[in-house]
Amino acid sequence: MTRSRQAAEFQIEVGGEPYVWRLQRTPQWSSDPAARRGMGIAVRHQAGQREAVLEFPAGPQPRLGARRLQASEIAPELVAKAIASAIAAGWEPLSRGRPVTIVVDETGG
Repeated sequence: MTRSRQAAEFQIEVGGEPYVWRLQRTPQWSSDPAARRGMGIAVRHQAGQREAVLEFPAGPQPRLGARRLQASEIAPELVAKAIASAIAAGWEPLSRGRPVTIVVDETGG
């Protein structure tokens, strides 16, 4: 029997509301600039169901042999700012529906 690996979830408060987030995707680099993808953070309101995926730009390619990004290394201030930007962009965390994807800049804005 195999075990599925669940991504670690972290709690954060933004605007007095509790949210839960996890690192959904680590940055992915390619020699083709169009194929590069930045990290993706999945977030939802603690009492809600609708998820938002916050996509960050890919940024510079790391050195060969550099270790992978860990969720615990992501600054809570960055996540909080990205959540606030997603709400400002129209994400309604307590609504129902499919996950929405929101592109943010490298600062979460």
